[in-house]
Formats: sequence, structure tokens, C-alpha cells
Amino acid sequence: MQTYNEDSIRSLDWKEHIRLRPGMYIGKLGDGSAYDDGIYVLLKEVIDNSIDEFVMGGGKSIDITVNENKVIVRDYGRGIPLGSVVDVVSKINTGGKYDSKAFQKSVGLNGVGTKAVNALSINFTVQSYRQGETRIAQFKQGVLEKDEQKTTTQRNGTSVTFYPDEGVFKNYKYRFEFVENMIWNYVFLNSGLTINLNGEKYFSEHGLKDLLERNIDTESMRYPVIHLKGEDIEMAITHGQQYGEEYYSFVNGQHTTQGGTHQAAFREAIVRTVRDFYKKDFDAADVRASIIGAIAIKVQEPVFESQTKTKLGSQNIGPEGPSVRTFINDFIRKKLDNYLHKSPDTAEALLKRILQSERERKDIAGIKKLANERARKASLHNRKLRDCKIHYGDKNERNQETTLFITEGDSASGSITKSRDVQTQAVFSLKGKPLNSFGLTKKVVYENEEFNLLQHALNIEDGLDGLRYNNIVIATDADVDGMHIRLLLMTFFLQFFPDLVKAGHVHILQTPLFRVRNKKETIYCYSDKERRDAIQKLGKNPEITRFKGLGEISPSEFGLFIGKEMRLDPVILTKDNKLAQLLQYYMGKNTQDRQKHIIENLRIEIDLEEELTKEKSLEEATV
Repeated sequence: MQTYNEDSIRSLDWKEHIRLRPGMYIGKLGDGSAYDDGIYVLLKEVIDNSIDEFVMGGGKSIDITVNENKVIVRDYGRGIPLGSVVDVVSKINTGGKYDSKAFQKSVGLNGVGTKAVNALSINFTVQSYRQGETRIAQFKQGVLEKDEQKTTTQRNGTSVTFYPDEGVFKNYKYRFEFVENMIWNYVFLNSGLTINLNGEKYFSEHGLKDLLERNIDTESMRYPVIHLKGEDIEMAITHGQQYGEEYYSFVNGQHTTQGGTHQAAFREAIVRTVRDFYKKDFDAADVRASIIGAIAIKVQEPVFESQTKTKLGSQNIGPEGPSVRTFINDFIRKKLDNYLHKSPDTAEALLKRILQSERERKDIAGIKKLANERARKASLHNRKLRDCKIHYGDKNERNQETTLFITEGDSASGSITKSRDVQTQAVFSLKGKPLNSFGLTKKVVYENEEFNLLQHALNIEDGLDGLRYNNIVIATDADVDGMHIRLLLMTFFLQFFPDLVKAGHVHILQTPLFRVRNKKETIYCYSDKERRDAIQKLGKNPEITRFKGLGEISPSEFGLFIGKEMRLDPVILTKDNKLAQLLQYYMGKNTQDRQKHIIENLRIEIDLEEELTKEKSLEEATV
């Protein structure tokens, strides 16, 4: 038995605790390949402080520079009081947000955010400018290295520069798409604010209306965005052509990606108001089918279900205010009802969308029942799915590591199954190539056995609330057949579950293309450049293996590629990706444009194969 006495007790200072348990403060770590990875939380924590300054009337613009590993955020607010510059970034429970008069309805109330950024950065500099004086404090991994004060001609405000610690965030880099989406959300929620990101200006005039129009193909809207604003609340809704529901919810400017009490109230209030307006007891699923909605509220002293603030737990708007549910319901019942009465064309289009959803639901009711019965009888949890023990929604705080690998064939699924983490990683094995689902109705999801079983494995039949895995990883061979299967799977998700993709759950697994080794060292290479670098590093005549299929990689090697340093490429839909046009171009009838695109992009692979053949011949001749 281990000795347990006074010597076993250890006290950690603030920075040691953050570095030892970073997940408590910023959620998962990651490498930047997912929108909720830790490096984006660090960026958000710094920007939140600048946003709070704007909300309190301090400055109308923020300048942000983000490259692969460096961030600079400069606001033009009041500036941190010079005597407190060091303390507010290095002492827990120190900050201005405990003073309700200085910061009203702020998202960060616990004084932790910038301390976490400081502790988890290899270099962190904060500089405050106030009335011709400036104070600069420089830290390394939370340790103060320089502190000076001098005169300045700069405008009032605060500047923060930090480099996330590569020892904590392995192989990280900021992806511009995720940073840009974050910046857009900030300006959508703060009318009058200008953010300059890497020299580009971001500004929104119409708030959540602009948000929906940026994120949706306007041609697919069934009616113009309904945009309503009140004191401490704003909402926007429309219906599209897609399947499922899609929501953007915010509290005090914080994007609550996992929803919470406000989003639940929003969904309930829309159904209740629509039923009352049309005087029909519609099924809630028919009202919300294909809906795209956004809601933003402001709450005094918000309670979130984690430090990363992705889900609102508050039941009330404030200490003396109404419940969140009552506040949102009263607003929507009055404002949305009035809007529909004054906009008969929109009311008619909304009714047609609801009735269409009702017909589609009834049309597949019979086959859906049979499909669900087949799924129960099938060997879903035997041969098709090698499940894990922990799932995404098992606890109040969703487990970010839960992953489902979708593989082709028994050899690939067998290798991953043997090397996976059985606690959080599951494997779904495909049988042959999936059906091209482009242009088909959702009936095919139930008629096709592979799609039906995959839907049940993910538990997404009725939306994302029951999603069993945070990461859905398409793991196919790096050859023509593997690429085709990948494309067919992405078509399935984009066609029937686009909210799964838009929420950042779908990824492509990167596996090495080459193994370069000699007697002393083995290097796995994910690109031709990495292969060249490895050959140069290892010297004369190393052994080079080209992996064309996942089945060629042994289970012992596979464990290196699906562990903590797993490389994932997120499937990202940008504002330029019009979903209907995207699917039509790649999965519709063949066109000359697509043929040209395929030919031009195949040339790289052909050239690479030719070069490898030449190199092999040269090596043989040398030997």
C-alpha cells in the first residue's frame, strides 16, 4: 500500500494548476483542426474582454492579427487600470467584472479567461494604454519576465499578444475558416462594432438577419428571414430545403454551440406560436423541419455548464428577472404572431413548408417503422459496429473525445478495431460502396440498409440532441475507390444531415502515405514534401513504403495515427459553398466542367507515381 501522509499533500499555484489540468479551463486541447479546439478558446477569451469594452461604450473597433501560431488583439476601450495590469492576467479571482457597475451582462464573470491564456502560452504580453501612460507586462508560461511603465502617444485601450504553447497544443495551427466564423459572429451580435482581421474589415448592419443570410444559400429559403428585436433579445428564422433543424444561439455574445435553456425555449416558443396563429395542432417535428434559426439574449450573471461556456444553464434572466423560458416565450408569442399577421405572403409560405413536412413524415411512416425494426434485429452492435464504452452525451459535459471511424472493408476496420481506445473510439464497417444519395428523398435513408444502420449507430434520426459521437471520421483508403467512398459518404451527410457537417462533427482521417525508415529510425510521411524531408534526414538508401490501403498498415502502427496526435481534416462549409450547387456539381449528371476539374487534379497524383517509379529505378541502378 502506498504511503499517504502530509508529504503527499501538494499545493499548486494558479499557473501550475492550469497547465496540469488545462481541460478544466479550456475544454479539449486539439491541434486547431476542430472549431472548438483549445487554441480558439484562448483567442475567444481575449476577444471577449475587448467585446465587453465595446458593450460598455469603450471603443468601436478591434484590430486582430492571427497567423498559424501568433495572435495579437488590440482594442480601443478604457484600458486596464495601470496598477492592475499584472494582477488581472496572473491572479485568479482578480478582474473588473466582479463590479456589476463596470461590466453589465458580461460573458466572463469568473476572472479566469486571460489567466488561462497566459499560463498556456509560451509567450504572453499585455499592454494597457491610459491617458498618455502605458504599462507592459511580459510572461512566459505564466511567469512574469518583464514589467515596465512609460509615457505613450497611443490611443487608450489594451493590446494582448500570445503564442500558444506547442508543448500543450501539439502541431497546432489556426485555421482561417474557424477564426473568420468567430469574428463574423462577434460583429453579427454587436451592431456598430468593426473588427479588422488580418487587415480585412468585418461589420454587420442587420445582426442575426445577416448571420442567417451569410450561412444559408438564399435561393433555398422558403421565405425571407423573419428578424425581430427587443430589449435584451434578438431572433431570426426562416425555413430552407434541407433536412433537420439548424440553430445558432448566443448568450451575452457567447456562441453556445451546445444550446441550453434559451435554445430549448426558442424551439418550444416557435412551435407554440405557430400552432396558435394557424389554429392547428401541428406536430412539433413538422413545424421545425428544415428550420434555420438564431437567437441571442442577454442575461445578468449567466450560469454556464462548463468553463468553456458552450451551454447555458441559467433558468432566469437575472436575480430578479423572469425565467428564460417565460422571457423568450412572451417575446416570440407577441412579436412573431404580429409579424405573421402583417406578412401574409410569409405566413402562406411557412404554412406550405409545414404541410409539406407533414406529408413527407406520413409518407415514410410505414417504411420507417419497418426500417427501425430491421435495425434492431440486425447485427448493428455486433459486426457492423464495434462500439465504445463512453458516448458523447453520457454526462452533462459532453465528451469531446468520442469518435466513430467509418471504414471500408474488414481489413481496415480490423486494424482500427485492434488499435483503438475502446473507451471512446468506435468503428463502423461499410459493406461495399454506399449509394449515391444525391437528389433522393429521405425515404432512401430507411430503405438502404447501410444508411439506415449508420443513422442508428449515430442516433441522429431525430436530430443532433442524441448524437453518440463528437467526431465522425471517414477513414478510407488513399486511392480512387477510397476517395469515391469518401465522396459518397459526404454526399449522404450533406444531403440528409447538413447540420452534422455545419456543427463541425464530420472529419477525414489523415493516414500516412509513406513510411521511410532505416535501422535506427522510422518516419511516417503524410505528403510528398514530408517524404523528401525524411529521405534527406535519414540519408542514403532508406526503405520507402507507399501505403495505398489502410489494411496495409498493421494494428501496432495504426495506434500511432488514431491516438492523441491523430490528424483530422474537418469537413468545412464556407459561405462560398452553396450546398445545392456543390452537390449538383460533384454528384449530379456529368458535365464538361467536372471532367476538366477531375483531369486537372489527377495530374498531381499521376506525376507523383511517375516520380516514385523513376526514383526506384535510380536506386536500383545505384545498388
